Order: sequence, then C-alpha cells, then structure tokens
Amino acid sequence: MSNKIESIAVLTSGGDAPGMNACIRSVVRAAIAQGLKVSGIERGYAGLLNEEIREMDAHSVSDIIQRGGTILYTARCMEFLELEWQKRGADILRERGIGALVVIGGDGSYKGALALARQGISVIGIPGTIDLDIACTDYTIGFDTSVNTAMEAIDKIRDTSSSHERCSIVEVMGRSAGYIAMACGIATGAEEILVPEMYDGDEQAIINRVIANRSLGKKHHLVINAEGVGHSASMARRIEAATGVNTRATILGYLQRGGSPTCRDRFMASMMGVKAVDLLISGKDNRVVAAREGRLVDVDIEEALVMQKNLPAGWVRTSKLLTR
Repeated sequence: MSNKIESIAVLTSGGDAPGMNACIRSVVRAAIAQGLKVSGIERGYAGLLNEEIREMDAHSVSDIIQRGGTILYTARCMEFLELEWQKRGADILRERGIGALVVIGGDGSYKGALALARQGISVIGIPGTIDLDIACTDYTIGFDTSVNTAMEAIDKIRDTSSSHERCSIVEVMGRSAGYIAMACGIATGAEEILVPEMYDGDEQAIINRVIANRSLGKKHHLVINAEGVGHSASMARRIEAATGVNTRATILGYLQRGGSPTCRDRFMASMMGVKAVDLLISGKDNRVVAAREGRLVDVDIEEALVMQKNLPAGWVRTSKLLTR
C-alpha cells in the first residue's frame, strides 16, 4: 500500500438513509479482505469526540444488509464546526492508530470530513442521503427506497381521496431540494408538482386548475408538495375555501427514511463501499465516491462541496408535459 494505511474507521452522519447498513457492511468486509483493520464510530462526529469507537469484523456486519437506518447510529454535532474540536477528532483517530476515515452522509458530513482532511487524516466520502441533493453525483444511497416508500403511500392516499372526490396535497421530504417530489409526482401521475427550484408561489393557478378539472368531470386532484415549499395544511385550507372542493393535506415525514432498502440502494451502497476502500488502498484520499453516467468515479472533496446541482432538464420537461 503506497499510503501505508493499516487501519480505517467508518461512520454515518446526518440524516439516516436506507442502504447505509449495506454500505457499512461493504466497507468493513472489503477492508478486511484487503488486510486492513476496521473500526466503527458510533453517532457520527459526536461519537468520535466521545470516543465511541469499536473494532469491527466480518461477523459484526452480518444480517444487516436488509435493515434500514444505521447500526452505527447518527447524530448532529455542532461542536465539530469549531477548529478546536476538529483537531481533537483528528488526534483521537491518530491516538488509536486509525489512518483513514470513510464518511457516509451528505454535504454536512463532507464538511466534517474535509475538516479532518485539513488536520492530516485521509478521508473518503460516500453519498448517503434520501434527498439526492449532492451535486457531484447522480445517485445517493437511500433515494430509491425513499421515493418508492413515498410512491406507495401516495397511491394509497389517492385511492381513498378518489372515493371521496377530494383534492389531496401530499408533502414529501427533501429539505430545500425537489428531487423526491419531482420523482414521486411523475411516478404517481400528479396534477401538480411543487418544488422549491420552480414553484413561484402562484397558488391561484392551482386553484384555477382544480376548478377547471372539476368542470371537466375530474373527481380527484393530486398535489405533490416538496418539503422546501411546505405549508401544506394552510394551502389545503385555502384551496378548499376557494374551490369548495374537500381538500386534505398529508405530510409523510420520517416514514420516508425508514424501511428495508430496495435492491438498487443495497447494490449501489455495496459498490460504493468497495470503491471507497479501493481508493484508500491505491493511495488516493480526500475524495468523494460519485455515480456519473452509470459509472463510479471519485471527485476531490473540496470540489464536491462547491458544485451546484439543478433538477435534470429531462425531469422538468416530463413533469410539465404530463401534469394536467
């Protein structure tokens, strides 16, 4: 090994995402297979500072690939924004002989990883977030499971709302990004898809379409609303008052983070975990694993954090053509 790393650690940080366990399993087993010692850090950067670090072997990651959440747990750590605590985190890793850290999480997690890199720790980031809002990659662990979970819930809501001839507003997660809402809206045949990247606040236009569709004999109107737009309950009250159509809001919330990961999330998480270990073995560090155009690549972590991401043009065009 050109970089002489003999021991690595893995942690999960930020919001949990289905497939994180599959990725932990992949990192641990790929590293052991290539002669490395592996430690798991519980509760993210908070656990690092509290030295919640345990040695892991192949058996410790058995029977977890199908489980949602993360066996290493996750937590926010505001202290890690400060240089003093970043230095302490790096010192703890060095004191334990850990030469490299694999971080599974989103942009906030990458900022912590970059801070450790600046303190001399080799780091590799793996994109784990249901929001799909990491600019350097086309895929993030957990997105596929999340949109499938939301789609199934929306289908059920639509069944009962159609029976009652309602307008339904279903709010999905995504923080300030509209990827989940856009994917779910297209997949469920929604009449409206509201995402923060595009929504102009013109609620009257929605009201007009509800009225127009009702006059054409349409009995149900489905609105998929992104978390970044929000205010679904008050929007439902205003639409009902303006149209006379019974309108209900449902906020799916953390339902979308849980559950057994899909095949795609398990497969991609496993591939990304192996890629992270391969990068360290080859002497590359301070990188982010990314999926682009069907291939796994690696991107400098500093570059990854300054990249900007927009909704794919094809998604936007399709949503405009199909929503009525």
